[in-house]
Amino acid sequence: MNSRLSRPCAVAIVLGVAFHGAYAKTEACHPATEKQIASLFDRWNDSLKTGDPAKVVANYARRSILLPTVSNKPRLSVEEKEDYFKHFLEHKPVGTIDFRFVMIECNTAIDAGLYSFKYADGTVVKARYTFTYGWNGHTWLITSHHSSKMPEGD
Repeated sequence: MNSRLSRPCAVAIVLGVAFHGAYAKTEACHPATEKQIASLFDRWNDSLKTGDPAKVVANYARRSILLPTVSNKPRLSVEEKEDYFKHFLEHKPVGTIDFRFVMIECNTAIDAGLYSFKYADGTVVKARYTFTYGWNGHTWLITSHHSSKMPEGD
């Protein structure tokens, strides 16, 4: 009797999986090149040059995290990110990529490496960075940004 019940159950499971697969929503992957992902840093860096925290924060997805170089506080909300950049932008930073590693997947990308910031007073701060990006259907936005000052001197 168990064998008669097992076979219909097995058929039902197979059909359920097959039908679920037929109706599963598939994600369309937005194509991107390393050059396009690298240019997202330029977009972010250009927004720094405006001196406007809101323009910098516009590069971040609404649900994103900023783990900044010169603050111990993780920044989650738009207001928290704007507060950080308000103070950071007072130094008039200009970023330069010193080393980069890019990985691209379906609608996500990672740009990680080393960068330097030159401030208006001539000070240079070297740091490690990781930007993760997500395609929102219209544009690439930062979903996480981690930056930390290099632990060893020059």
